[in-house]
Amino acid sequence: MERLNYAVLEKSGYQGYILKEAPTKVLQFGEGNFLRAFVDYYFDVVNEKTDWKGKIVMTQPRSKGRDVIFNEQEGLYTLYIRGNDKGTKVDQRRVISAVEKCYNPVDHFDELMRVVCLDSLEYITSNTTEAGIVYDGSVRFDDKPPATFPAKLTKLLYERFKAGKKGIVVLACELIDANGRELKKCVLRHIDDWGLGEEFKKWIQEENTFCSTLVDRIVPGAVRDPEELEKLNRANGYEDKVIDVGEVFSVWYIEGDQSLEDRMPFKKAGLNVHVVPDIAPYKKRKVRILNGAHTGFSLGAYLAGKDIVRDCMEDDAVCGFMNRMLYNEIIPILPLPEEDCKEFAASVKDRFDNPFIDHQLLSISLNSTAKWKARNMPSLLEYVEKFGKLPECLVMTLAAYIAFYSTGIKERTKDSLVCVRPKGDEYKVQDDEWVLDFYYERKDISDATLVRDVLSNTRMWDEDLTKVAGLEQQVLADLDLIRQKGAAAAFASCK
Repeated sequence: MERLNYAVLEKSGYQGYILKEAPTKVLQFGEGNFLRAFVDYYFDVVNEKTDWKGKIVMTQPRSKGRDVIFNEQEGLYTLYIRGNDKGTKVDQRRVISAVEKCYNPVDHFDELMRVVCLDSLEYITSNTTEAGIVYDGSVRFDDKPPATFPAKLTKLLYERFKAGKKGIVVLACELIDANGRELKKCVLRHIDDWGLGEEFKKWIQEENTFCSTLVDRIVPGAVRDPEELEKLNRANGYEDKVIDVGEVFSVWYIEGDQSLEDRMPFKKAGLNVHVVPDIAPYKKRKVRILNGAHTGFSLGAYLAGKDIVRDCMEDDAVCGFMNRMLYNEIIPILPLPEEDCKEFAASVKDRFDNPFIDHQLLSISLNSTAKWKARNMPSLLEYVEKFGKLPECLVMTLAAYIAFYSTGIKERTKDSLVCVRPKGDEYKVQDDEWVLDFYYERKDISDATLVRDVLSNTRMWDEDLTKVAGLEQQVLADLDLIRQKGAAAAFASCK
């Protein structure tokens, strides 16, 4: 079977939108599955729906990557959008033609220096993982190339500055707070380190726009089943070595002013991209609703015999518990319009009920101590402060967390606790070593002592939760209900 490229795609009879030639308008740091199913998808739709018409040059952050494969395929790849849309199953195929080329930064940094100086260039996008936006004072300007992403970006922007070109918009997509602002800080520190001058610093600060952004789309990525992959390639009439898969839902929040939204092509294309003055409320909504729901029900659902998220959405006890937690306890304390939050929450069930993703509850359970602290604890405390009473469902999530970490503990291995859930099968609890030691050392104590020790552990929560009126007693009662009646019955008891 022939490899995907423009000639092979034409022979295959593909009828979708394709843009073969256009000026380079985006330089992208990262060639991974997420960027290709999110940012590159958005620009591809922009090409189809508007007169913007631009191409993306990708560079992989490290020397090893898939540049050769992308270039053999002339930048083309197949994206499947799969999932639920308001209860309707969706399975759509789109060949993305927005990408022009992919460069290895070690072998082709000179080419990147050329690209960054193009008059047509408008955007730099990035997703170099959470560890990508990091300042490293040991990196030198003369390194070919500099090792870190911020250092590479500084050197490239300096080349653009020297060429007398206009500033550009930087859209950081890394999953850290204030990603754009943090990236800009790193660039400014490198300018000082390397003595690149006040004029360059002024150009960075006044002519370029570093945007913090919030991205949201679940991207399972590559099709890993060899039989399914072969079936897809046969149906398409070509071999594609970089097939990508993303869920139906997606939204992109970009921090900026109205003038930035007017300059960008996304609104004109009708895409779910929003320029807002502050992305913090939207991140809070995502963390509290989407991530908070995952952490809130997954541990108890696993003890109740469930293994994947989709099965939880088909269980009245688990799904009902999730909805009561979201609509009755979390949405009322969020700083955004209630209807917007309800609409976002409604999309969560569709996303969790994706028939194409077997999202394992045990994978969600990793490091649940930190996850519960970040995703659920703030909602619990804010609810108490606002309404003067305990939120039943959120308190139950804390009891379920304790139950998951302490049910049938058998042994402490190098990287986990081995526990046994009520139906008799073993499972591993994985967290920081000190957390695992904490629970293992208490495997033979009473639940009353365990609950007190957990809630009063300031290393876990940065505060003593026993000081929250009635919380210790309610968590103990909920934990006893989980032990005696099972997690499903405990979830159902929350009104």
